[in-house]
Amino acid sequence: MRRRTLLLTGVAGGLTAAGSRPASAAPRRRVLHVRPGGSVQAAVDAVDGPGWTVVVHPGTYREVVNIPAHKAGLTLCGATRDPRDAVIVYDNAGGTKKPDGTTYGTAGSATFTSAAPGLTVRDLTLANDWLRADHPEITGTQAVAAYLTGDRSSFDNVRFLAHQDTLFVDTGALDAFDRQYFRHCHIEGDVDFVFGRATAVFEQCHFRTLARDVDFTPKGMVFAPSTARANPYGILAVRCRITSGAEDGAYKLARPWVPSYETTAWPSLVVRDTWLGPGIDAVAPYTDMREAYPWQSMRFAEYRNTGPGAALSVPENRPRLSRAQAALHTKETYLGDWRPYA
Repeated sequence: MRRRTLLLTGVAGGLTAAGSRPASAAPRRRVLHVRPGGSVQAAVDAVDGPGWTVVVHPGTYREVVNIPAHKAGLTLCGATRDPRDAVIVYDNAGGTKKPDGTTYGTAGSATFTSAAPGLTVRDLTLANDWLRADHPEITGTQAVAAYLTGDRSSFDNVRFLAHQDTLFVDTGALDAFDRQYFRHCHIEGDVDFVFGRATAVFEQCHFRTLARDVDFTPKGMVFAPSTARANPYGILAVRCRITSGAEDGAYKLARPWVPSYETTAWPSLVVRDTWLGPGIDAVAPYTDMREAYPWQSMRFAEYRNTGPGAALSVPENRPRLSRAQAALHTKETYLGDWRPYA
């Protein structure tokens, strides 16, 4: 049977579907292509079941993209292997006012939001280019590039760009421990720019702290986990690297986030086999977010890290895993029966 290509009307620019076939024919892989002038959100809206792939062609797409929970099993990918070629970007902050006069809040500021289980994203840039300097009247300066919930969400060769709260790794409910996997990704920001309560594994990723024109230190923190007490696994970074555009020692590795809506949270972070550049404060790499929840009472640990930011100058400030403990903190134990890396 001859393959057909369908033009989806109602969208400016090129949005096409390839592989459409009559219901009686054997199923083919269903693909939507988004080209400059088109809309990634329109393609997501057109998806009508599992197994769809949305291919984003080179260009900058200034829009907010929201993938709802019922769009399970969706793949979203750039048309080339270079994530810089296809960019989805917007500029809302937590304090930005909506048309009704209320503000977006942290999660609502996200350029890219997904609650869909089984999501796969590859070879894209997801960015929030809101800048504090351009909006001195706004005090809610959180500006999220991606807000993620939904179990089994996988990101490969994706760039996440913003300043404060770049990547929000969350769960769909307080009794859920959604799993997320990031491989060969680039994540940059300044304050708490990887944060949330998901079981999130980062493998061979690059975390980049940004320069800030402020006269105080620390200038920010890389991680701010808010893991549920009942979850044995929080954020794991393995075989990654952390570099900085700021001066030496300007950033902390992490601080714990205990949200007001979950005061029983017990943040968990393990950074292992990772190179920490001089931008990380080697003397005191952790700090508190609130005095009531000191970092020393949290599940923070490191194992076999290297680099100037990993120097063991004050041992009590750097909890270390034993070899036996480290065997429990691997991508296999965190992700369980899900094998996105296989």
